Amino acid sequence: MIDTVHDLAALRTRIAGWKRAGLRVGLVPTMGNLHAGHFSLVEALRARVDRVVASVFVNPTQFGPNEDFARYPRTPEQDAQGLAAASCDLLWLPSVEAMYPLGLHNTVTVRVPGITEVLDGAHRPGHFDGVATVVARLFNQVQPDVAAFGRKDYQQLAVIAHMIADLAFPVELLPVAIAREADGLAMSSRNQYLDADARARAPGIHRALCALRDAMQAGQPAAEASAHAIATLRDAGFEVDYVEVRAPDLSPHGEAQPAAVALAAARLGTTRLIDNLEFSLRRTPAAR
Repeated sequence: MIDTVHDLAALRTRIAGWKRAGLRVGLVPTMGNLHAGHFSLVEALRARVDRVVASVFVNPTQFGPNEDFARYPRTPEQDAQGLAAASCDLLWLPSVEAMYPLGLHNTVTVRVPGITEVLDGAHRPGHFDGVATVVARLFNQVQPDVAAFGRKDYQQLAVIAHMIADLAFPVELLPVAIAREADGLAMSSRNQYLDADARARAPGIHRALCALRDAMQAGQPAAEASAHAIATLRDAGFEVDYVEVRAPDLSPHGEAQPAAVALAAARLGTTRLIDNLEFSLRRTPAAR
């Protein structure tokens, strides 16, 4: 079983010992209910650091009032077993009181401007304030040399990169490729909410993004390709929050820019899915 700590003083004692020994420390922040995508973050870190810490904390400050905080799946024993099998060295399993010692209504909040006001930020007000706040606390608690985040949460990754740069955290950010099921669905703890019918339709979000990419590479403007993707998803039973094409830094994409990322968020029933696809706009030659 993996070594697990619940107390901040115990965590800091363990980390300080590693640091005194000259060891590099990596962090995988998670909300638990871990799957192969999370374990791929541990694997990616193992090549760069000497010790890997994974945190499991369902962070209340990043959930809106009508979101799924209460029912978010919590599986600490299963998570511990999976992390041990993935050769993680330490599990940081704090309580809400350990993470927010002055209470949720008295907490210092970190807000990243601009980038948090579009896409998911526009549909989930306050979400990224909660993300930035808890990640800043985890950086302070663990003091990692490297922190791994998955590319599935593309906007979250951009928010954390902005925060690291602006607040001068001495942390290297390690983005890790999206882990997908065999049918293309991006792995997510929320996928288990899907019933059999919704699960069969869920890969449509990835297929719609691939079709959008192909259309743009063939010369179709972003607005038309995005509109077609939205229509395709709606026809498949999705309630679409957005499908947008952006520059890699999430600024508006210009038609002449060679690099792009397509991002989507949509619901099947009560389950909200997100996905993205990075691509180059090298145009596909016309058939002869």
